[in-house]
Amino acid sequence: MKNRTLVALLTSVIGGLAVVGGGAFGARAGIRGQRAASQRVVDMLPVHADWWRERLQHEGQLTYLAIGDSAAQGVGATAPGRGYVGLLARRIRHRSRMSVRVVNLSVSGATTWGAKKDQLPKLRNYTPDVCTVSIGANDIADFHPDKFERNIREIYSAVPSHAIVAELPCMFVPDRERKVAVANEIVHRVADELGLTVAPLHVITKRVGLRRTFFNSYGDLFHPNDRGYEIWASAFEPAVDARVDTVAAIRHYLSAREAEDLGRDAGAVASARAEQDTEHATELDHGDRPGRVERLRQRMTGSIPLHDTGDHAGSGGRGRSGDVGGAA
Repeated sequence: MKNRTLVALLTSVIGGLAVVGGGAFGARAGIRGQRAASQRVVDMLPVHADWWRERLQHEGQLTYLAIGDSAAQGVGATAPGRGYVGLLARRIRHRSRMSVRVVNLSVSGATTWGAKKDQLPKLRNYTPDVCTVSIGANDIADFHPDKFERNIREIYSAVPSHAIVAELPCMFVPDRERKVAVANEIVHRVADELGLTVAPLHVITKRVGLRRTFFNSYGDLFHPNDRGYEIWASAFEPAVDARVDTVAAIRHYLSAREAEDLGRDAGAVASARAEQDTEHATELDHGDRPGRVERLRQRMTGSIPLHDTGDHAGSGGRGRSGDVGGAA
């Protein structure tokens, strides 16, 4: 009896040690894997920066400009163009049926102060049709609300009035989430004051949940992977679609001079004219044949070229399959 008790005790002890040892081994392996992934991220940085820099040489009928950090660079994706900026660029191209030049001013590791210092001066060289801003995640490690608000206010004041600015994503760690909540309150307040559209990045990434976020992250457990960037892009998509439709309306219903004179009111004026045109077309449509309403819808969403440019924007603007920017 005593022997059986001793054997059972020894078995329990050995089993417990095996579990502890296995857990320790797994933890060490996980740490090594995360360190290796972090080193791969370091190796990615110049590759992604060069890839986006080369896209600056591409021409396009529309210009999409992005301000941000390593997430805007697409770090963690299998290719730079599979980050959220690349995904949005392709969406803009497909919706507008026009070629898109992508001006990605983002810098890996950028904070709001870094974006203000390095990216805003370059912004002055461009007049983007679509502009997105996603910056601030790198501020959270050493977060100072007053400095953050000063930097955000300066960035938001410099971007076009149609810019789409993103909340900081959900970080799930309680201490960081408290800081993120303060940062996002600032993002919304300043954006509201300046009339900018806010992409609900925190809402969408939080809704995904911690478990799915883990599987949607790169091996460094910080950057998104391809699936994660699809979720990021979805936070911007409704506002980007609306902006593309507004650009289409401006180009169809306003001359270049009118659009310049109207400034930030150009979109509202063009949309009003489009609505009047649609109402008038409804009265004229008869039967099942394609009418003016359908043709107008196609023009507004880019299903047919807005202008006959001679090279047919819907086909002549195509380049290498899956590429981003220029004639892609």
